[in-house]
Amino acid sequence: MEHQPSPVSHEDHQKESHSNHAESGHDKHAGHNVADFWKRFVICTLVSFPVLALSPMMQHWLGFEFTFVGDKFVLALLSTFIFIYGGYPFLKGLYDEVKDNDIGMMTLIGVAITVAWAYSVAITFGLTGMDFYWEMATLIDIMLIGHYFEMKSVMGASRSLELLVKMMPSTAHHLMDGHIHDMPVSSLKIGDMVLVKPGEKIPVDGMVTDGQSHVDESMLTGESKPVKKEKGNKVIGGALNGNGSLTIQVVSTGKDSFLNKVVKLVEDAQKVKSKTQNFADRAAKVLTFIALVGGGITLFVWLLLGFPFVFALERMVTVMVISCPHALGLAVPLVVAISTSLSAQKGLLIRNRTAFENARLITTIIFDKTGTLTKGSHELQEVKVLNPKFDEKGLLRLASGVEQNSEHYIAAGFLRKVKELNIQIPPSENFNYLPGKGLEGTVEGKEIKVVGPAYLKEEKISITETKEEITGTVVYILVNKEVAGYFTFSDQLRESSFEAIQILKEAGIKNLLLTGDNEKVAKKVSDELKMDGFLANVLPHEKLEKVKALQQKGEFVAMTGDGVNDAPALAQADVGIAVGSGTDVAAETADIILVNSDPKDIANLILFGKATYTKMIQNLWWAAGYNIIAIPLAAGVLYKWGFMLSPAIGAVLMSLSTIVVAINAQLLKSKLS
Repeated sequence: MEHQPSPVSHEDHQKESHSNHAESGHDKHAGHNVADFWKRFVICTLVSFPVLALSPMMQHWLGFEFTFVGDKFVLALLSTFIFIYGGYPFLKGLYDEVKDNDIGMMTLIGVAITVAWAYSVAITFGLTGMDFYWEMATLIDIMLIGHYFEMKSVMGASRSLELLVKMMPSTAHHLMDGHIHDMPVSSLKIGDMVLVKPGEKIPVDGMVTDGQSHVDESMLTGESKPVKKEKGNKVIGGALNGNGSLTIQVVSTGKDSFLNKVVKLVEDAQKVKSKTQNFADRAAKVLTFIALVGGGITLFVWLLLGFPFVFALERMVTVMVISCPHALGLAVPLVVAISTSLSAQKGLLIRNRTAFENARLITTIIFDKTGTLTKGSHELQEVKVLNPKFDEKGLLRLASGVEQNSEHYIAAGFLRKVKELNIQIPPSENFNYLPGKGLEGTVEGKEIKVVGPAYLKEEKISITETKEEITGTVVYILVNKEVAGYFTFSDQLRESSFEAIQILKEAGIKNLLLTGDNEKVAKKVSDELKMDGFLANVLPHEKLEKVKALQQKGEFVAMTGDGVNDAPALAQADVGIAVGSGTDVAAETADIILVNSDPKDIANLILFGKATYTKMIQNLWWAAGYNIIAIPLAAGVLYKWGFMLSPAIGAVLMSLSTIVVAINAQLLKSKLS
């Protein structure tokens, strides 16, 4: 797919990124940022000291007396300032929730502080009873600091996105007519030439046209070792150049760049709610209504039992505060923010949150062989001549004439071999790609087809050689519709493939090899890796049927593929994982994209998905479960035994539950190595 250039400056994208994060955060905070909550907390805490000093109940508890003419009005004035200034975010949140018919935790907090303030003001102006000023002030202080830490945690989890954006340099060395001009990256166009000096960050996605260097792409792909780059290699904007100079032709800019696609994918994943998150939202809403109704019942019951109104009111406020489902509202979003950001840093891009969390359900994973379990760097091992009219070099010459039009790993193997043997590659005409089968074209006036075993099987073409005799990947050459010979290629297993299969086995996940190669090759790879089985001679359109067949047997299937030929199978699988290096992140049918084709990444991703879901469930249980004990205590069920919770202590416990949830979510970072 071609993209029209859409230049976006570094600064513009930063603003856009910040805006997106703000939108995906907690809307109930009424648009206030972290610094604002901290400022309100500091000011209100300072004002709370004289409020505490002027409170009759505090004076009684601490055994001192501090009175002067009009002291109760000064107390009311200071408390009203805290109520308006410190309570504004919660009162605004209450208004927004009621207006949007979306009653939630801000409604609880808003009602609690409003009731406490209004009742206390009534006491100041003549109503008999004990005021709630100090409880209201400390409650607001604790709520402000609790929200501050919560927002800081969410922002910290998403900070890796901002770091990615900041990685892009704002200027580039533009090459034109042999002269270098420094210009804004946003002004570059596709096709422009750019010079990258040693130690500089690469400003755009591009193709190396001159020079050689080693490039550090660790922050983009998770690959820890610097990657060698030379003429013809792709480079990613934001990567750090080593000790060589590179001349790069711009391939993509702005929103089409690899880095911006990564940022967009992660932002989208953080915004989209999974079933788990929707459940948490529903639970928070239910708990809000339980708190409101429970608070009303508590007030009514204590009044019915003959207790003073001020006592019953205090119990009601405490119930509403302690049961505030703030931790529940944070339980899942914080885990989402951490998991998506952390995954992106490791080269694991999550497009579908639900599929990612469903990793815990995977019973079978299908591995594409070439380029995933193997290195994909096929070397030509043997040329077998079946038609005496040709010799080995003749077959290589004809085959390379067609293969020079392809970027397939088999084509690369052909071209390396003819270059080594100094064979002149002839021009070709009428080139055509045969999906899943091979290539065809006209070379030196002959109709040439370079195809795999699947083509021979489909066309019912038989040869004298038996498949059992062929030990590597086999490619046949047909000249004027007759088999003239075949070539065998060998591929090496990735070192990490062994570890990946072992990890999956220990996790109880069945693993199958899928390949278009013959059964001998498939069995050899499967046996070497000690896999659970293999599917050989599979054409692209048959991959979908293989996935369906497993699902019909009750298996929960994960499929790995390159995101292009495997699109139908990736879409059919319960969890589709596209694998591929470089800038290929546009696998629209995959749920998860791995920047590197490392099988260990696949195994780690599945285990990380399981760990992420476990953290969500742990947080949900803690955030909602503690209310089973907390609400009765707040209502005063242990009053007979002399145990009471004040609204301020209730606020502390509520804030502690939020902190526990935040800390537990942060522990997720240790789960992705």
